[in-house]
Amino acid sequence: MELEIYQNMLLMVLLTAFIMGWVVSKTDFCTMGAVSDWVNMGSTLRLRSWSLAILIAMLFTTILNYFGLIDMSLTQNNETSNPPYNTPVFAWLRYVLGGFIFGIGMTIGSGCGNKTFVRIGGGNLKSIVIMITMSIGAYLMIFTNFGYNVFLQWTGVFDVDLTNLDINSQDLGTLSAAILPTDAYNNKIILGLLISITGLWFLFSKKDFRSDKHIITSGIVIGVCVSIVWYLTAGSMGQELLEEAEMIDDVPFGLGAQSLTFTSPYAHLVQLINTNFDLVYLTFPLAGGTGVLLGSFAYSIINRSFRIEWFNSIADFINHLLSGFLMGIGGVLAMGCTVGQGITGVSTLSLGSFIALGSIIFGSALTMKIRYYKLVYEKEANIFTAIMASLADMKVIPNRWRHLDHV
Repeated sequence: MELEIYQNMLLMVLLTAFIMGWVVSKTDFCTMGAVSDWVNMGSTLRLRSWSLAILIAMLFTTILNYFGLIDMSLTQNNETSNPPYNTPVFAWLRYVLGGFIFGIGMTIGSGCGNKTFVRIGGGNLKSIVIMITMSIGAYLMIFTNFGYNVFLQWTGVFDVDLTNLDINSQDLGTLSAAILPTDAYNNKIILGLLISITGLWFLFSKKDFRSDKHIITSGIVIGVCVSIVWYLTAGSMGQELLEEAEMIDDVPFGLGAQSLTFTSPYAHLVQLINTNFDLVYLTFPLAGGTGVLLGSFAYSIINRSFRIEWFNSIADFINHLLSGFLMGIGGVLAMGCTVGQGITGVSTLSLGSFIALGSIIFGSALTMKIRYYKLVYEKEANIFTAIMASLADMKVIPNRWRHLDHV
């Protein structure tokens, strides 16, 4: 592999992710923690930090697209994007099921794929177990027939092919243009600016949010990092790379327009090892995951916060095993994680990304509530009654269907 531009881009992705890892460690940015604060304590501060990252990424991605610095139409095709967030094949059930599974997994293990890299960098050996099982799950989904045989074979039956309606993308701009007599590209720019600017105004209108510098810093930096990687892979460098790749044999795996995501790096790591470190599998996601880990490690060493952590019980060990495997499966099925779909995908205005994000949050929140009811009603509760009470709390089912009193 002799693509100098690819090597340069890998380095830039690594450096961008390094900054992200440093900031996430310093500010304790955690998507699972954000959901936990909201569900268990009614605090939305960290959830708003996550929202800030989404809105900043959406704003800058929209601006870059408007000025022609990136070509987001690349995200409509599997050959030019990885993953193709705006493919016209609307795999809604895949987004729902994958996001839900990922949400359960990240809650059991107290952190998502990105947080796993961060914790390993900070000395958490428990997260290495998550990394191993998450790698196995993601590898099975991407590089074997497991994903198709177990999931895609039947979820694909429910896919909606938008091209049958003369729609070539699932982004909100294109979908709105199919309903109203307007231009899809203009709609996408207008909606991107409208949603991001309105959302930012709402966030900064809250005094408690404005006063928390850590939350603001983490949201802005993460959103900007996502936009930078979009600029690298969907801009002139990324487009030139796609053209050069057509003229060589050993094309790097997973080329195309993409930004930060933290499920696929685990699968790529396994494949890199399996192929005796064939550099074809030294991918952008793997560079991003490595950068976050190194950034977290550097911060923990300089700040003297590096601490070795291990399991406190067999149950804790089993939970981490299960957590990683579920996140690996769910993250690939949903085509992204809390960052990969929740920030990167949403920044493209992909309808599927919004659905995956909502499913991740729902799966995580439901799991937290079920575990809480099982803890409070240690003797009375079983999994069924805990689920029913949790669903009633979340207004999914009528309150009269619950068997446990609200706590």
